[in-house]
Amino acid sequence: MAVEWGCNTVIIQMRKRPDLELELKRWLAHRVPQEWFAGEPHLRVDREEILVTGELEPPSLSGEVPEPARLAAVAARIESFRTATRDHRVLIATEAEHLFGRSLSWGVRCGGSGELFTMLSVPVMTRLRMPERAVLDTLVESGVARSRSDALAWCVRLVGKHESDWIAELRDALVRVERVRAAGPRG
Repeated sequence: MAVEWGCNTVIIQMRKRPDLELELKRWLAHRVPQEWFAGEPHLRVDREEILVTGELEPPSLSGEVPEPARLAAVAARIESFRTATRDHRVLIATEAEHLFGRSLSWGVRCGGSGELFTMLSVPVMTRLRMPERAVLDTLVESGVARSRSDALAWCVRLVGKHESDWIAELRDALVRVERVRAAGPRG
């Protein structure tokens, strides 16, 4: 899953409550310790899940450091954060699930690398005709994917990666439609 790291960006998809964006930002501001992230955490929300991601301060390295050593230091910084904050993150996630009816997952970005922690894997139903099933079966038979489900997820990731500008444009259009709908007459 691609995570958008724009400055203080909050993406709300398929929301039913127009005040959800502001409510989540305020709620998290009181629960997420300021020292965890460099700046405000970023949100991404869908029907099932809230993803909170934050930027970690990169490890301080002196002098010229080879790239493998820099990457190892960044990975250690991410793992250190994950371990040190686990209990507190679980408490926040439990409360969020109760209040918002969605699971809350976490992720971080540090020194150009990112990692998402314990995200949901939600089943989806689709109907495919023989040519589409043949594509999935080819991916499975060739070893690219373990199953049809894995092959379909692979295809979705591929479209998201190669059509990211188009997908972003669609999301922007959905946000505009939501604003117009919210400003319209109430039935």
